[in-house]
Amino acid sequence: MHQPCTNGAHLNGDAARNGDLSPGLRMGQTDQEIVRLIGQHLLSVGLERSASLLMEESGLHLEHPAAATFRQHVLAGDWVKADHDLGVLHDLLRDSPHVDTHNLSEMKFVVLEQKYLEHLEAGRVLDALHVLRNELTPLQHDTPRVHRLSALMMCADAAELRARAHWPGGPPSRAAVLARVQAVLPPALMMAPGRLRALLAQAAAQQAARCRFHAAPRPPLAAAVPATAATTTTTVAVPVPPVDPIPFSLLADHHCSADQFPIHSLQVLNEHCDEVWYCKWSPDGSKLASGSKDNTVMIWDFDPIAKRLSFRKSLEGHSYGVSYLSWSPDGRYLIAAGPEDCPDLWIWNMETEQLHLKMTHSQEDSLTAVAWHASSDKFVCGGARGQFYHCSLDGTLLNNWDGVRVNALACRGDGKVLAADTHHRVRAYDFADLTDRNLIQEEHAVMAMTLNAADSLLLLNVANQGVHLWDIRARALVRRFRGLSQGHFTIHACFGGAHQDFIASGSEDNKVYIWHVGGEEPIAVVSGHTRCVNAVAWNPRHHDVLVSASDDYSLRLWGPRAHQH
Repeated sequence: MHQPCTNGAHLNGDAARNGDLSPGLRMGQTDQEIVRLIGQHLLSVGLERSASLLMEESGLHLEHPAAATFRQHVLAGDWVKADHDLGVLHDLLRDSPHVDTHNLSEMKFVVLEQKYLEHLEAGRVLDALHVLRNELTPLQHDTPRVHRLSALMMCADAAELRARAHWPGGPPSRAAVLARVQAVLPPALMMAPGRLRALLAQAAAQQAARCRFHAAPRPPLAAAVPATAATTTTTVAVPVPPVDPIPFSLLADHHCSADQFPIHSLQVLNEHCDEVWYCKWSPDGSKLASGSKDNTVMIWDFDPIAKRLSFRKSLEGHSYGVSYLSWSPDGRYLIAAGPEDCPDLWIWNMETEQLHLKMTHSQEDSLTAVAWHASSDKFVCGGARGQFYHCSLDGTLLNNWDGVRVNALACRGDGKVLAADTHHRVRAYDFADLTDRNLIQEEHAVMAMTLNAADSLLLLNVANQGVHLWDIRARALVRRFRGLSQGHFTIHACFGGAHQDFIASGSEDNKVYIWHVGGEEPIAVVSGHTRCVNAVAWNPRHHDVLVSASDDYSLRLWGPRAHQH
């Protein structure tokens, strides 16, 4: 019986007798593993002769011969021989402290399950029944699953079998059987498929995460490819489907240039005739809404190729300045809120670009903050005078919380509402059962608040302090970002980048500040505005542009240097 070597190496008998080791066995463990990884990758891209030559010259094996034989028989659908091979592997693993006996039973079950399904698919009902009664049932492993398999005997044809079993059919599903067995086999016996590509993808993702200016999507952490059969004498390649390419070269360490980062002035928009208090992109990144002290909301179209904004429409009729805007998650509606003395909310239908509803509950109300639920059919609103309402899209008051003086609001994915109040707290409110609890206590007033897409991090603009990042699950302050100037004006910050690795904020010193979430010092400070920058908005789809809104009556679009005009 073959015994597994530490790295899948296999001694050549003549060399061993002559006291002369093959080149591969003179290598250290890491070098042996690198050779095996390269050999596996060569096979996966169809270079079978090169892989065989590499293994022959090195004197190494891609995997233990028993595992290679098992792989070959599984992919060929030879279940009698595969079952025998599995017995050999079981003997090799029986005393291993790293393999659970339950996993050994699962390996055998997976193989027999595939054998049973393929018999049924081919119409060999008696053979399938034999496997069920005499091989699967005696294992006494996962009895409910055995019962579900037995019910498949009633399928009228192969199509119904595949549909009811959620199974792609014999040959297409054999690589999945191998993958499930490989999950419990030590890599010295059988490497996981696509191991080199997975390691490179992990390295690339880590480099992108550490890159100072990488705002684009990061490479996927793993890119698995189907199994490939390999023995000392035969290689059977399985077609490899397309995998996500790593978006930068592996031949040198990855560093994004600041030229691609949104810190270069692309456009200045001067259509507003008073201070611009807020700006927000639509969820699909195709439109920008801006609110101003001039009582208007302006809608802009974004051209992602030219990196330009063009004026689309002015939503007029507001009785007060527009200090806050919130798009519904489905992008169909836009709510506009005003300053502290404004009792109204204006809900615009962005498909018709007409006013959907002007909502007023009392002329004494102050409705300055608003947030949508994920369903886009309900929202919460409130203000510093003690109003805190839960409303439907038609303006119906569903519930309210008395006496909560709200500065900022956010809705979590589970339906709970986060409210920053005038007591320097952020509390979680559940309108379903009218319960609440304290999450965060700051020492100064929370002026604005933004929740990240993962529902885990909360960005607070704190009076006289600046921007604070909180982990709301751990209820812990993660970072205080340095540099910006914030007194008692309401300044809005935002998350940015494909993975929200960046923070951007306006500042009372007329600049835009940008940080990486991993550091307190700004990675960029952008000048251009001549008065306080009230809000910034990073495009949620086109990650190389952001917009800033200022008291100098302007909006500025920032993007890559190549698109400067």
